[in-house]
Amino acid sequence: MKTLLTASFIVSLFALGCNNNRTASKTNSNSNQTLDTLGKKDNETITNKYWKLITLEGKEVIMAKNQEREAYFILKPEQKTITGFSGCNTFNGTYSLENGWRIRFSKMASTLKACPDVEVNESEFLNVFELADNFSLSGDTLSLNVGRRAPLAVFKAVYFN
Repeated sequence: MKTLLTASFIVSLFALGCNNNRTASKTNSNSNQTLDTLGKKDNETITNKYWKLITLEGKEVIMAKNQEREAYFILKPEQKTITGFSGCNTFNGTYSLENGWRIRFSKMASTLKACPDVEVNESEFLNVFELADNFSLSGDTLSLNVGRRAPLAVFKAVYFN
């Protein structure tokens, strides 16, 4: 009797697992179609824009009086590169956009100037690119995130004439 119950339980779990896999595959395949479409749109929406840093780890970023220019970055889709300014130093690297609002940065490098009294914590800002694995976009506001927690950094698109 115990053997029969155990066998029934195992068969039920197996059947339930197979059924859930089919549902998950169906859901993923449907959402991939949407994400592929979104990915192309997002690539055009977030690249070739000047993204000004407005908050870092939830704190508003204010430019110091002696600061050369604001912290920002630009994604260049032709070369898949990122360039920017972190408050004192320039930086660059590469990036890739993936389905599901995913973004990855790599080969990041920065100049090493010393800038006293600059408000933006450069190492904290540059660390955003190490940690970020996804992004969200709302109009002209871009958030770089890690997992599902609060945004690491929030940027605003700046348009020049």
